[in-house]
Amino acid sequence: MSKILLVEDNDIIAKGLKYSLEQEGYEVEVAGLLADKKLSQEYDAFILDIMLPDGDGKEILSKLRKKTTSPILFLTAIDSEDTIVECFQEGADDYITKPFRTRELISRLNRLLKKNQTEVIESGPIKIYLESARVFKGEEELIFTPLEYKILLMLFSNQGKVITREQILDKIYDMSGNFVNDNTLTVYIKRIRSKVGEDIIHTMKGIGYRVD
Repeated sequence: MSKILLVEDNDIIAKGLKYSLEQEGYEVEVAGLLADKKLSQEYDAFILDIMLPDGDGKEILSKLRKKTTSPILFLTAIDSEDTIVECFQEGADDYITKPFRTRELISRLNRLLKKNQTEVIESGPIKIYLESARVFKGEEELIFTPLEYKILLMLFSNQGKVITREQILDKIYDMSGNFVNDNTLTVYIKRIRSKVGEDIIHTMKGIGYRVD
């Protein structure tokens, strides 16, 4: 079940849209202010108004984009072309003006979530967003070198399968274009484990590694 945060201070709109989204199977939480602590939490998608009692909804867009790649859809009465362009430039995924058609909004939200889910690889607390090449552990973004990320992606793209050391070594090379040797691979695996957690990548002795 996808979890949605609706940031809307109009109670009638918020209650009606929350009901409609829940009828579609979504879990919906509502915030009426930018200062609401819910905005610091992780959601599968955000629906944001711009004109809010304590500020401009666009202010939170850049902050959200620094910590999540979840779809962000603006739902607002402002139909200024400059505002619409600004929101897309800052990372919004869609923009709908009020008055709006509920079925159309839900259809667009479904499309955004489907697109986002196909671009995410997930195991336990780890999420890899393929389009942006960003990796999160819960709400914390993990930073990897290009080679570490390539190894991580190989393992997570083959969940449930054992990837041999030979298969990894055959696919990776350092920044100079030289293939990585066996001892260096061990070091890289150790570094990756220290970031994602020791229990995420399992060692199959004498064979290779597996992510469940």
